[in-house]
Amino acid sequence: MSKFQIDIDFSNIDLASLETEEDFQREARTLLPKVLAKLGENVGEKTWEELQQKLQGTGGKLKSSPSEKRKFMQETARTYQRNASKRERQELEDYIVEQLRQYKR
Repeated sequence: MSKFQIDIDFSNIDLASLETEEDFQREARTLLPKVLAKLGENVGEKTWEELQQKLQGTGGKLKSSPSEKRKFMQETARTYQRNASKRERQELEDYIVEQLRQYKR
C-alpha cells in the first residue's frame, strides 16, 4: 500500500498519447504541482481536525469557521508544495506514473 492517499484527476489527459516511459514521466511532472498542492490540502485538513480536537479536549476556543479552515488548508498546501524534498517529489512522481498506468488499463 502506498503512503500517498490522494485521488488524482486524470480526466483531462490524453491517455492514447502515453506510450513510452518518457511520456508517462512527462505527464507526471506536469501533474506534480497540482498533486503536491492537493496532498498538502489533505495534510492541512487532517492537521486542522487534530488541532480542533486538541483544543476541544483542553477547553480551548475552537476556530471552526469554514473560511478559517479553508485558509489554513490553502496555506498548508502552498507550504507543502514549496517545501517538499527532492525525494518526496520523486516518490510522488513515481506514484503518479504508476496511477497513470493503472488508469490507462
